[in-house]
Amino acid sequence: METSIGTRRGGSLSASRASRGSGRRLPRRLVQLYAGLALYGASAALMVRAGLGLDPWDVFHQGVAEHTGLSIGTVSIIVGALVLLLWWPMRERPGLGTVSNVFMVGLSMDATLWLLPQLDALALRVVLLVAGVVLNGAATGLYISARFGPGPRDGLMTGLHKVTGRSIRLVRTGIEVAVLISGILLGGSAGVGTVLYALAIGPLAQFFLRVFALPGSPGAQPAPRVVARGGGRRRAILRR
Repeated sequence: METSIGTRRGGSLSASRASRGSGRRLPRRLVQLYAGLALYGASAALMVRAGLGLDPWDVFHQGVAEHTGLSIGTVSIIVGALVLLLWWPMRERPGLGTVSNVFMVGLSMDATLWLLPQLDALALRVVLLVAGVVLNGAATGLYISARFGPGPRDGLMTGLHKVTGRSIRLVRTGIEVAVLISGILLGGSAGVGTVLYALAIGPLAQFFLRVFALPGSPGAQPAPRVVARGGGRRRAILRR
């Protein structure tokens, strides 16, 4: 009985501490969320200006923009909102990060394109492409580590995974191939940048997820742990 009570009290105390820790980290999480989304849009704009190929979704956005006269950022917002509507029948639940993603990325993309002039020199365009891909990885690590919910397109992936029972890898590949082909048919820009993005974004995102992980969250570096030894023979051992 005493053990049971102690366990409950210990669990309650741990939950309380976790709740307080989460509250203290809220400002940092919000900064990470909105900085990450803004940088994500900026990174996409760098790839647009490079003109050497975009990621699959932006190939689609660019293709739609070519036919509608809308800016690519506006198309990104509209598509994100439509994809979010598809969550409803799959019973996916959006978070603050989900809704913010719909608007912030497109607005940031258009703002960066407005500020950044068109470049003709191939060397500068290659630099823009590489910078855009690396910045995209960093932005992904920032906003995902904030843990405010997935973006609308990632939620579509996980929702279809639950509904169909297919693997995440298969569902994601199917979505991105369909989106890429549709974008190419609409006139979107696919090329070496598309291949570079596909090969590099996974390792980059994984690296930056560890860099920006919040203390105590999955992927964070373990805190130093003190292991006490009795008897005076060994005082303590500091382990990482």
